[in-house]
Amino acid sequence: MADITNIGLYTSGGDAPGMNAAIRAVVRTALFYNIKVTGIRRGYEGMITGDLFPMDRRSVSNIIQKGGTILKTARSEQFRTKEGRQIAYDNLKSFGVDALIGIGGDGTFKGASVFGEEFDIPIIGLPGTIDNDMTGTDFTIGYDTAINTVINAVDKIRDTAESHDRLFIVEVMGRDSGMIALRTGIASGAEHILIPERKAGLASLFDRLENGRKDKTSRIVIVAEGENEEGGAFEIGRKVKEKFPHLDTRVSILGHIQRGGKPTCMDRVLASRTGVAAVEALKLGYRGEMVGLINNEIMFTPFEHAIKHHTDIDPNVIRIVDMLSL
Repeated sequence: MADITNIGLYTSGGDAPGMNAAIRAVVRTALFYNIKVTGIRRGYEGMITGDLFPMDRRSVSNIIQKGGTILKTARSEQFRTKEGRQIAYDNLKSFGVDALIGIGGDGTFKGASVFGEEFDIPIIGLPGTIDNDMTGTDFTIGYDTAINTVINAVDKIRDTAESHDRLFIVEVMGRDSGMIALRTGIASGAEHILIPERKAGLASLFDRLENGRKDKTSRIVIVAEGENEEGGAFEIGRKVKEKFPHLDTRVSILGHIQRGGKPTCMDRVLASRTGVAAVEALKLGYRGEMVGLINNEIMFTPFEHAIKHHTDIDPNVIRIVDMLSL
């Protein structure tokens, strides 16, 4: 058992629905075990500027249903330097912080891995990212809410596509991962998806448009923002118009609406379970690991294995997309 007395809590990187539910779980679990919690605003940048404050039960009242993060988030170039990290560590010590819990994704855990090793401070991470691209958990906090937001938007887009016999190319988030595009492509009945992991490119889309059913009154193509081989959604739309001038083709970029909104039940429960586990892991002496949920069981993965080691896309899922879009 580790003698943890004061946990520093922060969110970092892109915000994700469910982060507030995770903050609530961490604070209330720590207080249950008589451990103090120090909130850190704006992630690693807040560590450097000293934007720290004590948190209590009232600090996390009525936040479980809110999107975004009450602790704010920001990028920090200074934290990338040894000098910046030294300032951050000194500020943490001045507030009596002797352990950290960080909620975020790839960049958050990279920073935590370096920081924990340099200053021998125990750090546990929670996977808060809508991209669902971390190894060590079946789902990341925010992913379920994001895909439901996409589905709601695409359903509305299909209404107007049906009314005007249009082809819509819809870009969703996923700079390095096509998980959002893949799952929403199946759920929205998309005719085709373009994702970074599938190097089929425009040829596969052209083939589907050329040889697919001609009697369809609407067509939806889902494109992950990381699918840049063809120049992005607008360039894909231009090339489709050039190749198929008879199709009324439009492009829709969903953008940051995918990050916001009230978290779903699944994200709230995932955040709560992993938040509790993070505090208890620190008490047991864990450090440098991410808490995840695999097959409905709490699991721990070292930061170096969790960072951008997401598994390949299941070819059977691709097959389902192709089969059901006929």
